[in-house]
Amino acid sequence: MQARPREILDTAGAAGAGLLNFLLPMRCLACDERVGSKDSLCARCWREMPFIEKPWCQRLGTPFAYDVGEETWSPAAIASPPAFDRLRTVTHYDGPARSLVLALKFSRRRELALAMGRWMSRAGNEFLDKDCLVVPVPLHRYRLWTRRFNQAADLAKVVASHCGGRFEPELLKRTRRTRQQVGLSANDRQQNVRSAFTVSRKGVEMVQGRHVVLIDDVLTTGATVTACSKTLLSGGAASVDVLTFSYADPSKGAADDWLNA
Repeated sequence: MQARPREILDTAGAAGAGLLNFLLPMRCLACDERVGSKDSLCARCWREMPFIEKPWCQRLGTPFAYDVGEETWSPAAIASPPAFDRLRTVTHYDGPARSLVLALKFSRRRELALAMGRWMSRAGNEFLDKDCLVVPVPLHRYRLWTRRFNQAADLAKVVASHCGGRFEPELLKRTRRTRQQVGLSANDRQQNVRSAFTVSRKGVEMVQGRHVVLIDDVLTTGATVTACSKTLLSGGAASVDVLTFSYADPSKGAADDWLNA
């Protein structure tokens, strides 16, 4: 029986894809190992990926050593409740996660945001929905000009596409050019970003009474997302949740090799 044109095209397409995979094999997102599917990790990198999993603090998302209940707060959250409602993070800043953050930020491998944003969507699924505003931590215009892109905005765009929320990269503005946070103490970080953000003129009406999900690539002390959250809440937001890809524990010197946005 003679093959139909559609079947011929499908066969040719499959053959072409196979040839392309042979000539340009798919690689692990975090290393050079060959993988069988696009935007994935090899088996070794997957095993070494330091995912943050339940049980965790309901407010800060920090993991507990054992299950103490769904709504339990950690001692840190009780002692100093954050400005935002909840924080969720995909991984610790280590191993393959660290490689992904650095590659996205400094090697301009912007395609990595697709997989990283997908993992973030899963981590924040309890507060992501079609009614939220998805807002990236902004860069100052000078740093945006020198870097050419905002990695937090790339991640936020992917998160918004997964949850159906409204991506608003211009809602929050960084009005003051702050020092890089690397090497600063927790208190100095807070002082550095104080009054550094504002809700844009366009965003003032938009944010009123809305639930905002604030997006960043890495969390260290939380000074930046706290300053942003306070700005959004004082600007009229009903609530703010924070979603980041990775957590760099400053007590372990984990953040020394990346530049805070």
